[in-house]
Amino acid sequence: MTFMPHSQNTVDPVKLEKLAEVAVKVGLQLQKGQDLVITAPVVALPLVRLITKHAYQAGAGLVSAFYSDEETTLARFQYGSDESFDRASDWLYEGMAKAYANGAARLAVAGDNPMLLSEQDAGKVGRANRATSTAYKPALEKISNFDINWNIVSYPNPSWAKVVFPDDPEPIAIAKLAKAIFAASRVDVSDPVAAWAEHNANLAKRSAWLNGERFASLHFKGPGTDLTVGLADGHEWHGGASTAKNGITCNPNIPTEEVFTTPHALRVEGHVSSTKPLSHQGTLIDNIQVRFEGGRIVEAKASRGEEVLNKVLDTDDGARRLGEVALVPHSSPISASGILFYNTLFDENASCHIALGQCYSKCFLNGATLSQEQIKAQGGNSSLIHIDWMIGSNKVDIDGITPDGSRVPVMRQGEWA
Repeated sequence: MTFMPHSQNTVDPVKLEKLAEVAVKVGLQLQKGQDLVITAPVVALPLVRLITKHAYQAGAGLVSAFYSDEETTLARFQYGSDESFDRASDWLYEGMAKAYANGAARLAVAGDNPMLLSEQDAGKVGRANRATSTAYKPALEKISNFDINWNIVSYPNPSWAKVVFPDDPEPIAIAKLAKAIFAASRVDVSDPVAAWAEHNANLAKRSAWLNGERFASLHFKGPGTDLTVGLADGHEWHGGASTAKNGITCNPNIPTEEVFTTPHALRVEGHVSSTKPLSHQGTLIDNIQVRFEGGRIVEAKASRGEEVLNKVLDTDDGARRLGEVALVPHSSPISASGILFYNTLFDENASCHIALGQCYSKCFLNGATLSQEQIKAQGGNSSLIHIDWMIGSNKVDIDGITPDGSRVPVMRQGEWA
């Protein structure tokens, strides 16, 4: 029997082919002879097959794919022994870390049901997340330190589509989500590779302006938000395509609308409210409100998913500190679509955001040459996690604060000033 995902007939095959091509040629810039590790939901098999084809056509060494399945995940929470929730497949993640150390590229296909674990025991969800974060750290460090070229793209999983478009029949919901993914990923045009080159150039201009200003901090002001984010010493802004330590220029996130850098882990003060829900490991966390003192979250609450949020914050000391701050105009194509994707890859590109946890070493001047001790001394945060959540809207203003204390408008009502 041939496995045939039931979303296949409602997804435009031409655009799906283009997405696979963009993932390999733009997202990864996969090199001849380079191995590729793919992770994906099993329903995304049609996209994985196309990515694998384009990877081998680009001269890939060996392509290895690993699949997740929602029913299998739920079975663990329904029938697994209690002690199993403190374990993860460390052998698998160690193998991935070894592959990356040996030069393999990494591609993740996103698209899991954001509500998958919403009815499961929050304590077990938190323990399982912590165990996975701990086991994944050797591989995550290769990614977050930008040792390798890596990329994330998305596939319109039927269960995800029904969360985004709950009032539509499943085939219509899948078709709508697929159309939105293709538009945001810039593959609904005649030449997606050229479209990405132009987009990357525009993001590079924004990064260059911010790098020229050398702000000491950013001040966010809006409803429920009065937050000063100190920037790490020697921080560097990035956006769009970036060059990994292996010398390959790639686009880690498709789509992307952000320019981002590293905050100073000890210099964040004030309070901030989320402007979109955070979908984390199958749990929806909504209306997040946190207060920072000395860079650390000292108070946190949410109207939904608060228990999971607090367990995330207790992962380690770095989980209560920031590893990224990113600027996105409210008029970005993803924001303008009016769609709440319940998926961080998309929703973070509709809004300015911050990330709890691990920083990116590439967001420092000469970051590739800095040791972990030097990154920490300059304010870079270290953690098992890296979780983005949205704090921007058309009601949020942002000022850049220079070392002498003067203020420069960066954004007004969510748009570049």
